[in-house]
Order: sequence, then C-alpha cells, then structure tokens
Amino acid sequence: MNLLKNNITLYFGLALLVSSCAVGKKYSRPDTGIPANYRQQAIVTADTVLLPWRTFFKDPQLIGLIEKALSRNNEVAIAMMNMQQLDLAYKQARLGLLPTAELSVGVNRNWLSKNSLNGSLSQQFAGSSYMDDYSATLRVSWEADIWGKTKMQKDGARADYFAQTENLSALKTRIIVQVAQAYYNLLTLDEQLKVAERNIELGDSTVSMIRLQFKSGQINSLAVEQAEAQKKTAELLVPLALQNITMQENALSILCGSYPDSIQRTASLTGVMPAEVFPAGVPAQLLSRRPDVKAAEYAVVTANAKTGLAKAAMYPAISLTPSIGTNSYKFNTWFNLPGSLVKNVGASLTQPVFQKRSLRTAYETAQIEQKKSALQFRQSVMTAVGEVSDAMARSVHASERMVLVEKKTASLEKSVKDAMLLYRSGMATYLEVITAQNNALQNNLEAINIRLEKLNAVTDLYRALGGGVE
Repeated sequence: MNLLKNNITLYFGLALLVSSCAVGKKYSRPDTGIPANYRQQAIVTADTVLLPWRTFFKDPQLIGLIEKALSRNNEVAIAMMNMQQLDLAYKQARLGLLPTAELSVGVNRNWLSKNSLNGSLSQQFAGSSYMDDYSATLRVSWEADIWGKTKMQKDGARADYFAQTENLSALKTRIIVQVAQAYYNLLTLDEQLKVAERNIELGDSTVSMIRLQFKSGQINSLAVEQAEAQKKTAELLVPLALQNITMQENALSILCGSYPDSIQRTASLTGVMPAEVFPAGVPAQLLSRRPDVKAAEYAVVTANAKTGLAKAAMYPAISLTPSIGTNSYKFNTWFNLPGSLVKNVGASLTQPVFQKRSLRTAYETAQIEQKKSALQFRQSVMTAVGEVSDAMARSVHASERMVLVEKKTASLEKSVKDAMLLYRSGMATYLEVITAQNNALQNNLEAINIRLEKLNAVTDLYRALGGGVE
C-alpha cells in the first residue's frame, strides 16, 4: 500500500514538474512584405479614422436600407449563430485544466451455476440461487497538462472566435457596399429612364416638324423614316430600363431580408455622392483596419495552435483516476458506511509507440496547413493593397472623365439646338439633326454611367481602406 502511494506521489510530482514544458511555438506574425506606400495616392484629408457608414453615406433612404439589411439579412443571422457556436467552444476550451467526474449507479442480479464456487457460496451465505450486486461509484479523471495542450486549445478557440468576429464585420461591410451600389444602380436606371423620355419628347417634335415639311414637298419620305427610327431608338430604352428597375428592386429587397417589392429612393443621382474623407494612411494600417485581413491572420494563429497540439499528441500523457463509492450484495446494506465503502486510485503514463505513423503524419500535415494559412494571410494583404490601388485609380480617373463628359454634354446640347434652328432655316439637313440628337442621347447615357462608376469607386475605396462598419 505504501509502495502504491509512493508511486502515485511520484507520478503527480512528475506531472507538476513538466507541466510547463509546452511543445508549441509562440505565434509570430508572418512577413507579408507589405510596401511602404500605395501605388497611387488619393487626395485625402488629415483624418486618421474613417467615418462610420451612417456618416459616410448621406441619403436617408439609403441609410434606412442599410440598417434594414444589417438587421434582417439571413447571411448576417447565420454568421451571428456561428459566433455563438465558437463562443461556446472557447468557453469549453477554458475549462481544459479541470478534471472530469462521472457518477455511475448500477444493480446486477446473476443466476450462478450450483456447481461453481460463487454459486455454492451464494447458496451458503445468501440462501438464494442468485447473487445481487449494488454499486455506486464517483470516478474522477484528470490528465496533467504536461505539454501546454490546454493553452494551445484556448489559443486556437480564441483565434477562431475572433476570426469569426472579423468575418462578421467583413460580411457586414460587404452587405453595406452591396446595398449602396444596388441603390446607386437604381438611381442610374431612373436617370436613364428620364433621358429616354426626354429624347422621346424631342423625337416627337422633330418627327412632327419633318412630317410638315414632307407634306409641303420640301423633303422626301426618307427623312420621315429616319426621324421615326431615331425616335424608336429612345423608345426602346424605356421597357429595358423598366425591366432592369424591377429586377434591381427585387434583388435589393432580398438583400434587405424582404420579399421582392418596390424601393423608395431619392429623386436625384447627383445628390447621393458621399464625401471623400479618407485617412492619409499607409498600407500597413490595413492590418489593423481590414476585417478580412485580420481574420486571415487569426487563421494563422489557429493553425499554429493546431500544429502544437499535433506535436503534443506524440508525447506521453500522465493521468490520475481516483474513485470512491459503495458496493454490497444486499440492498439494505448498500450505503452502510464504512462497511460498504470502496476506494480506488490509479495513475497511468501513456506513451504512443506505434500508431501506423498517423501521429507523425498529422503533425506534418498541421505544419503544411500552417504554412498554407501564412501564405493565405500574405495573399489577403496583397489583395487588400491591390483593391485600394484599384479603387483609387477608378475614383481619380472617373472624376477626370466626369469633367470631360460635362463639357461634351454642353457642346452636344448646343449642337442639337443649333441643328434644329439651322434645319428650320434650311441651312442644315435632316441627317445633321438626327445625328446631333443621337450623339446627345448616347452622351447622356455615358455621363450617367460615369457618375455611377464614380459612386461605386468611392464606395469601394471606403470599404477597401477598412471602412464600412461602426
């Protein structure tokens, strides 16, 4: 008995001695080789913090749609549930150092052979042909955390939780941008419809004028047909715009967590341009702003913890398993103490010897996964820097095109008026009138699309720099 106690004491002391011998490596951020500056610098203010989306976006209707999407979108709801699951996993990982306890209560009755030793003893002492066994046992099991496995499990679970938090932020950012750009697209389609209706009215007046000249014999029927064709060009835009408006409203309704319906919106495309307020930052700040980049880094932390756990699985494990309970062959003496008391204590040292190389393979696989996650983290940083540079280029060059198209619009509007005046005075042909009107129509549509590109570029730049959440 003393020898057993000495052995258990030795196991316990050994467990305490090596409990700080963690085998996992401490996490260090992989080198991403991030550049010092963006390829193209945007004109920014001295602000160091991006505006919240409620301040960045100006249109009240758009703000209401974004709030509705963030509260009712099904993807956001699923992501929130994923966070709840990971929170439970993290709380469970924090309890890794605690022992496990099991309570078992059992009753057995065995009918024994009369010719067996137990059967003859049962007849002699119990006076029956069967033997009862009543037991109640509380068994405790505790594995000494020799290699720091509990800490690695906590680190991995915590990284998973924070990664999901960042993924949720990235999802919300994406939904905010999708709602904004869908809303801008709706306003663009409204403007295209207005342009088409204005050109139809202009075409009506042109056709009426040319028909009068045809009836008076000043021109032939070819002029009438050409004018009608130009009018139909504008008329064709109306059903296409109405179709696209309906489809865009349906998509935006679903994005906001509702069934397809009409969308209330402001009356002007030019009145929704957000303020271009961005920080004069450097690419390294993306590591602290972009939720998708931070989530990618947390994935490296998780992989580092899994590598340590896979390595620890190849090392010995020390476990203690004490138990206490009662046992009797009679019900009325089941809980008689100390006569029915049963005590047991055990200790074990388990060292994997031959597992068909499964443990080594798991460790080497975990190392590869860690390297892959580091490369994916670096790729996410490269992608983020590229997205910022792309959005900057699109925003800057869209502004340049907007200036040019405004000048072109003024020239074409004057050419349409001049062509009509010259045609009435007989100094221009009907083809010159139709050409001027067609050029003005195409230019107006192009101007609307450029304004949409500018809106989308500013919104993308806001998101790419790490904005979009509270």
